[in-house]
Amino acid sequence: MKLDQLSPDRVALRRPETVMRLARMGSFHQSRLSFMRVLLRRLKSENWRFERRAFEIDAKGVGHAVYTMHGPERSYSLVAFAHDLAPELRSDRVIATAWDTTFTLFDGLPTAADIERLSLNVPLQEAGRVTSSELTVSRANRSVRMFDHVVDCLSRGEQPDTALVDAVGYLMRTTAVYGSGKLGAADRESICDRPEFAAPFQAEMLTVFLIRGFVLDLVEHLAVVKGGGRAITLEPKLRRRFGIGNSTGLGMAPFLLNHPILLNNWIAARETGLARVRGVAAATSDEIEAFRTLLRRGRRTIDEWQSEHPIQSGRIAELKTDLARLNGHVEGGALVEAYPWDRLYQWAETALSIEGQELLVSLMMEPYGALIDDLPMQMSADENAGFRIEGGMTVARLRSILEEDYAWALGIDWQSPEAQARTWYISAEKLEPRLGDRFSEPVAAYEQPLAPGRDAALLYEALKSEADATRVADFLLRHPEHRHILRRVQIAARHPYAEIRDNTVAADVLPIDLLRAKLSFFGACHFDPRSDRWVRINMFRNAPFPHELAEMEFAGWTYPALSEVSA
Repeated sequence: MKLDQLSPDRVALRRPETVMRLARMGSFHQSRLSFMRVLLRRLKSENWRFERRAFEIDAKGVGHAVYTMHGPERSYSLVAFAHDLAPELRSDRVIATAWDTTFTLFDGLPTAADIERLSLNVPLQEAGRVTSSELTVSRANRSVRMFDHVVDCLSRGEQPDTALVDAVGYLMRTTAVYGSGKLGAADRESICDRPEFAAPFQAEMLTVFLIRGFVLDLVEHLAVVKGGGRAITLEPKLRRRFGIGNSTGLGMAPFLLNHPILLNNWIAARETGLARVRGVAAATSDEIEAFRTLLRRGRRTIDEWQSEHPIQSGRIAELKTDLARLNGHVEGGALVEAYPWDRLYQWAETALSIEGQELLVSLMMEPYGALIDDLPMQMSADENAGFRIEGGMTVARLRSILEEDYAWALGIDWQSPEAQARTWYISAEKLEPRLGDRFSEPVAAYEQPLAPGRDAALLYEALKSEADATRVADFLLRHPEHRHILRRVQIAARHPYAEIRDNTVAADVLPIDLLRAKLSFFGACHFDPRSDRWVRINMFRNAPFPHELAEMEFAGWTYPALSEVSA
């Protein structure tokens, strides 16, 4: 798929050398294309029905619950297990062995025998085993201060402190949501032909959506246990202010490098959506008003975004300035000219920071569901189809691809220690990706192939002694060590957004940029880096709960409603 084939309108898609830089990818925001929002649009449009089939939780908060969504053809059930976890065992680290709650998404309606089997395995997570009847496996821990505060307040007949709710934003944090065959669960291939799972990560998003409902029910149940007749439930608007937190670290970072075709499809969909909007010849008054409304709501969202990380806190401050400048520009009549969105984006390229530009990309797509909402169905990928190496390609053609698509890598001095300061490897303790220091830690021997820029430069150097007419297959017979990067180069030639155009082992690489790029496509917001290697986020904050799907308006639920805007 060539770049010019992707462009749907008069406005060309942004070039990969612009989009596929870590600083920009680390500034992406959620949008209409984000997988949480794709899920909820489908659940509403198809009138999915929610049922709480079981809630057998005792006075200590221990037991199980079953939450089911019934769709047009199938039903899916979250089986939740609540545990009495000692404080000293509570940890967000992936190496934890016990959690406050554990979950699985079951394909259909679980029987008593299923629940008994799952109760012996799901609480163990990696130490247990599930079957192809389970689509995901997950776990979560309490945000103890927030959880206890809400239980205590509700038990006394009072609502929790709104400022604290807004500052924390969740009662529990997930530390993993595993799918795609992990721990014996169903492989992606077994469910990808189902319409509800055609877009990426829909089973995982459904899991988190149902977990959120269970957590809020659990906290209200424990308030009743503690307060008896005095206890109350959360006021509905305040209840929706709670999302599900998530702590994500280096384990997720290599995903975008390891799935180049999938990454291309995600970015291509986003860039196609942007180009479609920029190609709109004139904005209607309703479209302009929708954008202005969401801009106001977006400004409030940024006002509520808190982070102690120095880089992110600086970006938030800059973003507030950006949005004030954007608002002034829009109120000055910027949207009444021909091709207003194209003009607005071109203005932003010089007037706003990268973070501000990427938030504008998301905001511009909001009024245009009719132009955008078909694109998520194009975001999945059959990566096996791109695995085969084109052995008949000539060395001359391969060189030209490298010179065009990897010029950024060929210009790096790979002999510099700063250029190869980091090493990606897999920890023996938990079989999770880690990032070590190449020159001060004994990890180079265990390096994973996650430095495509360096490897492309090595391939290019090896090709210098080859005749132009030499076939790739013959070259690889003599140099099989280049097989992995040669395959990747050929993939990048067919998929323009497949490669991140930055050095992923440089001394100054920020893995949180990789994390944020992926999480923005999930639909996460309020990114809060805790270091350069892990981040906390919030998922489904302000979203309706499963029992509210039918009556709630979805436009812009990821932005807090203002008094003049209906929820």
